[in-house]
Amino acid sequence: MPGAGKTTVTDLVGRRLPHAAQVGGDAVNEMIRSGFVWFMGQPTDEALRHDELCNRNMCALANNFIDFGFTVLMDTVLADRAELDFFIALMSPRPVRLVVLAPSIEVCKHRDANRAPEDQFAFDDYERLEADMQREFGDIGWWLDTRDMTAGATADMIATGLFDRTEDLAPGWNKWLRKLHEA
Repeated sequence: MPGAGKTTVTDLVGRRLPHAAQVGGDAVNEMIRSGFVWFMGQPTDEALRHDELCNRNMCALANNFIDFGFTVLMDTVLADRAELDFFIALMSPRPVRLVVLAPSIEVCKHRDANRAPEDQFAFDDYERLEADMQREFGDIGWWLDTRDMTAGATADMIATGLFDRTEDLAPGWNKWLRKLHEA
């Protein structure tokens, strides 16, 4: 969620791995110099187009790094399983693993409020986002309750446990077809 520490932690994890790159949604969006509409902006259809463009660009950039031997740490908010599956599909056949920084909503709000004003994220729907994420993909990946952890301790834990504590994700969009072939 916004304020969970994604940008800080992915930067620190990347510095702890031998060949790593950080691909962040905010950084990708900042490449647009004019006409940008953020994902909650208006008009809605343009906001959705820009969100999809960001996701596509993040995955394309990540794919390039992966193809050249880098571990990629993607820094973004995934709202639901459909968006996660979109990432997995765009990155296929490359492996994708999921790590979710999951401090409490109160911690996220507190962290955001203590950012510099230009870095604060105007977001009031934490409860819905947390419920959606838990319902949609709460049973996969590595969920870390980081409320009592420093960014450095979180990065250490991820850097040392990433490949032991996570598995490659299978796309969920064709789950029915996979079950058909297992039968």
